Amino acid sequence: MHATSALAEADRLMTVCNSCRYCEGLCAVFPAMEMRTAFADADLHYLANLCHGCGACFHDCQFAPPHEFDVNVPKVLAELRAQSYQAHAWPAALSGLFERNGLVVALAAALSVAGFAAGFVAWSDPAALFAATSGPGAFYRLMPHNAMALLFGAAFLYAIVATAMSVRRFWRSLGPLESAADFPALRQAAKDAGRLRYLDGGGVGCFNDDDRPDDRRRHYHHLTFYGFLLCFAATCVATVYHYGLGRIAPYPWYDLPVVLGTLGGIGLVAGPIGLYLAKARRDPALDDSPRFGMDIAFLAMLFLTGLTGLLLLALRATPAMGTLLALHLGLVFALFLTLPYGKFVHGIYRFAALLRYALERRAGF
Repeated sequence: MHATSALAEADRLMTVCNSCRYCEGLCAVFPAMEMRTAFADADLHYLANLCHGCGACFHDCQFAPPHEFDVNVPKVLAELRAQSYQAHAWPAALSGLFERNGLVVALAAALSVAGFAAGFVAWSDPAALFAATSGPGAFYRLMPHNAMALLFGAAFLYAIVATAMSVRRFWRSLGPLESAADFPALRQAAKDAGRLRYLDGGGVGCFNDDDRPDDRRRHYHHLTFYGFLLCFAATCVATVYHYGLGRIAPYPWYDLPVVLGTLGGIGLVAGPIGLYLAKARRDPALDDSPRFGMDIAFLAMLFLTGLTGLLLLALRATPAMGTLLALHLGLVFALFLTLPYGKFVHGIYRFAALLRYALERRAGF
């Protein structure tokens, strides 16, 4: 017996696929499936997180709808992926946040933005929120640097701990392996994740609402992911500047934190737009429609974070700076708080699944 109907359906599909094996060259899911003769809940969660949702197996499958076997692996595994995040969430009491994620993210963003705006007014003269300020320390006239660092440090630390504990629960559910600390496997998983190897549909790309696959979805993922990393790198460099070199933000446009942040912001604007458009072109048969809100909420948060960051850079010496800073900081704060309970975790879970797959192959599992 399985814990949910989605797990039972995934078991049925994997049993059919394990008998057919026509799709074994498309991605990592089917070779990993072939290493098993029965599918426990943890195995099915693992296979679901190996799936990148390219849709190739659906279009190649002779048993896909309207066949009576009704084999739709991408849709069922997409539903199961979302359930796996909820099943392993930490703390477990907050697992319900995945159910209404779009609403949760919207409320968190609105309250965070309002909180930062109110905090700016309470800390300084309300007129300062709409005054033009420039030069070193301009941002900190509205909010002290130490208070800003404490708030965001605590939120980011919580996001790291909650996500790490969640993935740890997922990993431990899969059971032990002999080569649990295998550097070549770790390198292979990092390589596969970094270039999204299994988002290419076996070499042709992702399928949309027709029979013409393309590679755009992978490119948009790359823009988003590396844009996020560049923004994080910009924050790290700015921290070194502040505490190590005594250089106070804001920095000139040609300085390293600004260059990294600008490139990252462009990625966080262009990537989510592309992913949304790719989702709009997606074959409806492949969509896990109940999770649409979670997907869109995460894309919207990334897009708005990147957009407000770029606007803040462009208008930081104008009266709009205070309002834009409140918007940007509020969005970033809400993003940090909701990271462990939204679509962000799919990247972490997927890396863990790719690592498990690399370990299993090396161990001859």
